[in-house]
Amino acid sequence: DPQNNVVGVVGVAQDVTEAKEHDRAVAAIARELRKLIDTANAPIFGIDVNGNVNEWNLKVAEITGFSKEEAFKKPLVSTFIVPSLRQSVQEVMDNALKGFGTSNYELEFRTKSNEVRYLLVNATTRRDADNN
Repeated sequence: DPQNNVVGVVGVAQDVTEAKEHDRAVAAIARELRKLIDTANAPIFGIDVNGNVNEWNLKVAEITGFSKEEAFKKPLVSTFIVPSLRQSVQEVMDNALKGFGTSNYELEFRTKSNEVRYLLVNATTRRDADNN
């Protein structure tokens, strides 16, 4: 009004129902994929661009004796690969990080009890949502 008294409130809104439903669907898919990886009957492990473990499913934990918590953020090659194969495994991992995968590569994992387990590995590039 002319005396600058408050006479009400104006609200502006946007219907975000579809966006919320989309977000819920994406979250459900992510949970489903996480469960698939965690409970797969095959060992699944991953590294970040620095070579540190960022994926370690229950099967790898069972095979190696190292829990996910024990393995996470540790350098994969120097921590879990037998010394005689570290250089060649590092090359395979470096190539995968550059986009060049390797199939049916046999490597030797050192277990928590210092046994050696032989794994046949396919190393492929992992990309983010922007395909980087």
